[in-house]
Amino acid sequence: MAVRHGFTETLSSVLEAAENASPLEAVAAVTDALAAALSASAAFFLIADISGRGLVRLTYRASDEDLAALDLGGLEGEVRHDDGEQAVGVPLDGGAVEEALRTQTVQVVAPSPDAAGGPGARWVVLAPVTERGEVLGLLQLSLPTAPDTDSLLQIARIGHVLSFVVIANRRHTDLFEWAQRSATFTLPAEIQRRLLPAAFTCEAGAFTLSAWLEPAASVGGDTFDYCLGRDVLHLSLTDAMGHGVASALTATLCVGSLRNTRRQGGSLLEQAQAANRALYEHSSNTRSEGFATGMLGRLDLRTGVLALLNAGHVAPYLCRDGATSAVRLPVDVPLGLFEETTYRSTDITLHPGDRLVLVTDGMLERGAATLDLVAEIALTRALHPRETTRRLTDLVLEVAGPVLADDATLLVLDWHGGHGGLRDTTGGAERRRTGAASPDPPHRTLDSPLLRRPGEPIAHDP
Repeated sequence: MAVRHGFTETLSSVLEAAENASPLEAVAAVTDALAAALSASAAFFLIADISGRGLVRLTYRASDEDLAALDLGGLEGEVRHDDGEQAVGVPLDGGAVEEALRTQTVQVVAPSPDAAGGPGARWVVLAPVTERGEVLGLLQLSLPTAPDTDSLLQIARIGHVLSFVVIANRRHTDLFEWAQRSATFTLPAEIQRRLLPAAFTCEAGAFTLSAWLEPAASVGGDTFDYCLGRDVLHLSLTDAMGHGVASALTATLCVGSLRNTRRQGGSLLEQAQAANRALYEHSSNTRSEGFATGMLGRLDLRTGVLALLNAGHVAPYLCRDGATSAVRLPVDVPLGLFEETTYRSTDITLHPGDRLVLVTDGMLERGAATLDLVAEIALTRALHPRETTRRLTDLVLEVAGPVLADDATLLVLDWHGGHGGLRDTTGGAERRRTGAASPDPPHRTLDSPLLRRPGEPIAHDP
């Protein structure tokens, strides 16, 4: 199947449609414009569920008959409702949808043998919607004929464009956030989520970073943060004491102080000292007890030298040359315990190919203690940091869940070196560094999309 218009014309119509529509309709306007350009019977966006374990299709005021008739390619799931808004859940089941997400490659699902060649035959194309490695969801299209390579390339590019449409328009509405929440948030969870960075994954020329927070039944005060400067990358992983609203408020004060000092140009030590004073003064004024452990880092992107500061936190792990071990650092007292505290930082020179993993104690304590985390970190070394965080937290849930007693949080940093170099991307993802769905599946590209019949298993290359 060939594209009716060139990429420039299609891109122009897509962007015009997005800008003319309201923030709530912008994504639908883009997919409608794309469907017209590709003669598709259906085109829609599947947004990633906040759990990282499913996708969601948004509709508005559709009847039960309309929902049943949606051209979802057999991907129907649970439907949630809110004042006319409808969110159709699409669970990840190891098929083409999950393969497209995990490997960040366009997937093509052929019609079933019974339907092939018939008037109702549809070729389903699944394209990642990704920005700098941050997976926002999938673009799904149903086409009457098999797409050619040029069409797949254009679909991949439009999927990338769609990521910017989503990012721009979700600032103005709660619709996307509501759609992503398959579970109800408590007040502490709401506060905690607002403390996290807008994107959990960041790909740059010199590094790839991803983090994840798996919340406990009663929020345990974990946070992670990162910020990229011209020649420096700031990192933090903190764990406020206690659970519930109290820990969420302590975490808010801690993260707010760290960001405030960082944005004033403060050094790593100054960030720690300011956060310590803020927490201590708040505890003294309110006659409460509130402190936080933390691992703070500042990476010089020109040299690969990483300064790490340990405020009563668990040790990070370093993968280098096939070996994984804990990084032994001087351990200072947690933030907020004493008014006057001296903190120390330790410099570590990263080598290209190194992976650093920061964790909170929820990855190690109670039921999670039965997990050999060092071994699992080594086993997931070939995966993209985004997939590594998912895999490791899934393992913690398996041994300590399904409901965790403490937040389990980790941040994975891959150091490539070569600061200032360009990425090699397709559709918003780094092609050379895109992880696979499992430790050793095939790497698919636009030139060889995974072609499957409905119900067929994924065939891995030997």
